[in-house]
Amino acid sequence: MELLLGNKNYSSWSMRAGVVAHAFDLAVETSMIWLDEDDAATQKRESSPAGRVPILKDEDLTVWDSLAICEYWAEKFPERNLWPVDAVDRARARSLCAEMHSGFPALREQLPMNLRAQKEPRQWPEAVVADIERIAEIFGETRRPYLFGEFSVADAFFAPVVCRFETYQVDVPDDAGHYCATLINHPSVRHWIEQASSETRHMSWYD
Repeated sequence: MELLLGNKNYSSWSMRAGVVAHAFDLAVETSMIWLDEDDAATQKRESSPAGRVPILKDEDLTVWDSLAICEYWAEKFPERNLWPVDAVDRARARSLCAEMHSGFPALREQLPMNLRAQKEPRQWPEAVVADIERIAEIFGETRRPYLFGEFSVADAFFAPVVCRFETYQVDVPDDAGHYCATLINHPSVRHWIEQASSETRHMSWYD
């Protein structure tokens, strides 16, 4: 299998799939589509009908979108337990991933992912505050150490948000803060951050 990723410093959707592949030791080779290159859009379109990263190639099959990729892996490697084992927890984990997948537009716009940066604290618009409060509520309900006890796809989906909180020095209540500290220090999250930090490419909109 080949996983096509965007810049690790900037691509939150790439991070989700990449962290899952690393955390569950999946047999995946990774390749980069550098989003700052002039022909990046062409490269993405040639690899996927949606024209977005991440993109998974498994022989003749192409799977795009990080959630679809993780679902494919969960079916291909059921013994790895990418989702919680309990059916109720699994349904809730999928609900949280779907909420992350389609929600929090204000936070995405105002706090773009930039793992190498360290921004000054600031006052956020009401819509961003509402997004932060909802995410803190989710984090406050963690089973410890992760959302459903064991690390799962759901944690990987929230890893870029925790990184955004770190970059922009966002304060959250203590119970949510404990989860943030645990997640950002997960070996696979740290591995991604370290690789992102070694990148030298810059995208002015994010910086």
